[in-house]
Amino acid sequence: MKTVFYSNRTMDRAILNPTDTVKPIENFPEVCISTFSKRIIDRVSTQSNAEVITNLITANGENPVYKITYGGKEFAFYLSLVGAPASVSCFEEVIASGAKKFVFFGCCGVLDDDTVQHNLIVPTGAVRDEGTSYHYLAPSDEIAPDQEITKRLTECLERCGCPYTAGKIWTTDGIYRETLNTITERKEAGCIAVDMEYSALLAAAKYRHIPFVQFFIVQTAWIMGNGNKEI
Repeated sequence: MKTVFYSNRTMDRAILNPTDTVKPIENFPEVCISTFSKRIIDRVSTQSNAEVITNLITANGENPVYKITYGGKEFAFYLSLVGAPASVSCFEEVIASGAKKFVFFGCCGVLDDDTVQHNLIVPTGAVRDEGTSYHYLAPSDEIAPDQEITKRLTECLERCGCPYTAGKIWTTDGIYRETLNTITERKEAGCIAVDMEYSALLAAAKYRHIPFVQFFIVQTAWIMGNGNKEI
């Protein structure tokens, strides 16, 4: 797996922290939803009750965070950037703004089409083949989500009649370096899909003690490929 360049540095305080530049926002919604689909964000922004409550400032420009009301409850909603470092940086800043719980969703590549078919994917764990998570948690080949939170997600999907498949996610930085040998290894390790952010977001959530859950949407054209395309 990964050569270990990291020690117990994850316990050291960082020189720059999200709270150094991002201040809490009064009445920020407790629950935040994020997706990698700009098309969905654009739909949300046109809703009559959508309100911009802050902007995430990046070198690519401003990324608005919206407040929406659904079912009598307020939620924050924003576009997560693609790639582990970018997505975790935004995640950190939204936590600093005041969010307490997170639900993420986005597309992924499929490694086992016979198992997944057209179902949603609920992660049972992730192979850490990216660099960001190793700055948040001690080195390990894999990371697992909170079982109770995952159970709540699956119960919700079952109530809504949404079929899903549970399995491991392979998170990798190298979208164009997914070789046949590596794919075979990941499938043998139990991975059914591949993405670029999940293990890093999960590690950051564990480090910050933030409840976090993510599910994935499958597009069948991406067999043996990577996700995060627009839906």
